[in-house]
Amino acid sequence: MDYLWTPWRYRYVSSKTDESSPESREHCVFCRILASEASDRDALIVHRAEHNFVILNRYPYTSGHMLVVPFDHVASLAEAPCTATEEMMRLTRQLERVLRSLYAPDGINIGMNIGRAGGAGVAGHVHMHALPRWIADSNFATVIGETRVLPEALAVTWERVRAEIERASV
Repeated sequence: MDYLWTPWRYRYVSSKTDESSPESREHCVFCRILASEASDRDALIVHRAEHNFVILNRYPYTSGHMLVVPFDHVASLAEAPCTATEEMMRLTRQLERVLRSLYAPDGINIGMNIGRAGGAGVAGHVHMHALPRWIADSNFATVIGETRVLPEALAVTWERVRAEIERASV
């Protein structure tokens, strides 16, 4: 096994950031979307519930990649009110049905990354991912070229998902 020593990185990996601070909230993409005057269509919000909203991932792994996001800016499940986490799970269960109905995938990825070290792209605002998957859906472009090939425009995905959510009474 090789070891690479990078003592210059210690300051970065040991720095403490408060991901739920007001400063974090100002820079949070979800909070900015909620504060904007954009229509739900333009913001890619497909559903608003009491404690959470469902939004399309603007940079999806695959068509149908959605996020369930609490309205409250909280960095972890432990910080979120139980009503929000319970609703988040109900919405996620319903999105599983929506994804199966719309895309007939071989499987579905559902999960979350909490905190910067946990891999969260938006570390200060906890959110749940739900996305359809197919056997062998990683191809040359994705693996080698680090490029996603999506068969459906986000506007089309928004229309289809929104209609299915309304039909299914999510």
